Amino acid sequence: MRVAIAGAGNVGRSIAGELVGNGHQVLLIERSPAMFKPNRVPDAEWLLADACELASLQQAMLHSCDVAVAATGDDKVNLVMSLLAKTEFAVPRVVARVNRAENEWLFTDQWGVDVSVSKPRLLAALVEEAVSVGDLVRLMSFRQSQANLVEITLPPHAPHVGSTVRQVDFPPDTALVAILRGRRVIPPSPDDTLEAGDELVFVCAEEAEEPMRQVLLGKGR
Repeated sequence: MRVAIAGAGNVGRSIAGELVGNGHQVLLIERSPAMFKPNRVPDAEWLLADACELASLQQAMLHSCDVAVAATGDDKVNLVMSLLAKTEFAVPRVVARVNRAENEWLFTDQWGVDVSVSKPRLLAALVEEAVSVGDLVRLMSFRQSQANLVEITLPPHAPHVGSTVRQVDFPPDTALVAILRGRRVIPPSPDDTLEAGDELVFVCAEEAEEPMRQVLLGKGR
């Protein structure tokens, strides 16, 4: 997979390092000479250019990328880069970093964004996930499909503790993708038994969240 990342700050370099380590081809685009430090991620390609300029993205051969990541510290830059990536270069997947929570509403498919990652929202979700047992926590939203990544930690009194996955009547548009049990990550199978304290990770439509809460926790909001 070829990935272009705009912004070679701490966030961009961290993403690049992870992707390179997983065997992907990564291009880092950075407009500031002071931040242009190829030795920080030596196995990635580097381009000194402005990701808001069409000519720069043509030079980066963005049309050949599977994913574009707008990871700069400037929301305006991230929105422009996302829009150009989607409309001018037809990049299949565009991921954008949201720096200021009040700008989050802008990061939609109208600006070419498939997935937005808001640091304030993500941090809040992680705090909720750490302390919330017996409730549903939304971890991330996928703009293009209007689905969410959510987590429910089963309390001891949950109605399906002791049931197998096949015995739970999950609502439509819901997919159980992982069971986290202590340090284990369990790919769910129909015969896996749900235990108290299990963290269940789902991808589901927003309208399925409340029915799923009722199924797994036996309660509404």
